[in-house]
Amino acid sequence: MRRLLAALASLALAVSPAAAAPRPAAPPCLRGVNLSGAEFGTVPGRYGFDYLYPSAQTIGRFAALGLTAMRLPIRWERLQPSLRGPLDPDELARLEAAVSAATRSGMRTVIDLHNYAYYGQARIDSATVTPAAFADVWRRLARHFRGDASVVFGLMNEPHDIPAKAWLEASNAAIAAIRAAGARQLVLVPGSGWTGAHSWTADLPTGNNAAIMLGTVDPGKNVAFEVHQYLDSDYSGTKGECSRGADALAAMERLTGWLARNGQRAFLGEVGASAQAGCPERLRAVLMHANANPRQWVGWTAWAAGELWPPTYHLKLDPAGANAAVVAAVQAAARAAPACER
Repeated sequence: MRRLLAALASLALAVSPAAAAPRPAAPPCLRGVNLSGAEFGTVPGRYGFDYLYPSAQTIGRFAALGLTAMRLPIRWERLQPSLRGPLDPDELARLEAAVSAATRSGMRTVIDLHNYAYYGQARIDSATVTPAAFADVWRRLARHFRGDASVVFGLMNEPHDIPAKAWLEASNAAIAAIRAAGARQLVLVPGSGWTGAHSWTADLPTGNNAAIMLGTVDPGKNVAFEVHQYLDSDYSGTKGECSRGADALAAMERLTGWLARNGQRAFLGEVGASAQAGCPERLRAVLMHANANPRQWVGWTAWAAGELWPPTYHLKLDPAGANAAVVAAVQAAARAAPACER
């Protein structure tokens, strides 16, 4: 979603997941929620004030609704303060604690590098932030989490101004690094140009995702394209109205057809609605379409919950808040047939 972001647990290194033997990844069935907060604020920021990982209580609250997945946005610069350097142990401990809490609650975690294809002010295809530097952070993450089948790797949130051909090169480098580290889990690969479902086959200024991203190479043969789809007038999610709800559903249907024709899968990483009249129902229709096409859709995560969102945020998912009707629609879709096995 196009927006400006506002704004413990100790790590037992001797029992790191990296030390465990790789296990087969669990079959994907991701019906969940984005739990924001860890991506908030300026870097480095003060933990607990400027940014915050979801607590075990918050994670459990959404697991109790029947959700099976948590998409967890994080910041690259906090996790790896120096390019190609080691992962920050405190930040890694926070990430690991959130993943563990989700696993205990029966939820899978999508680790989402929420950086829009940037590290600081430099884009991934720059002289400073190269595809090799991007591959390095994913190699380190993959080594750490390769023994945890509940983890899914979300390469990057919404690359938007990087040419799709350059993004494809960076994506393939990261996938190769993940597999070389011994990780077999599902990898989610967005397109460029904000990775909208509605624009996947369009000729964007950054290139045509449908044509270019078919060049994705995964030695482990376990990838899905990540797309986002909002329901407001420009599909940005920045407004509470849902005037394009029917168009959003039609876009999903078109993309399902493209996926089927090309033998591909996708994941709806962000989709959201306010509680304005008709919006929860339109959101549920989009989610139910993904549910009904499991060969093409590995799942979805609704945007967004998190302890740092103000009550006035029009897309805030809070079972007891103003958008309770939206949460109910998400819950209904999560529990709908066919059943989503945990």
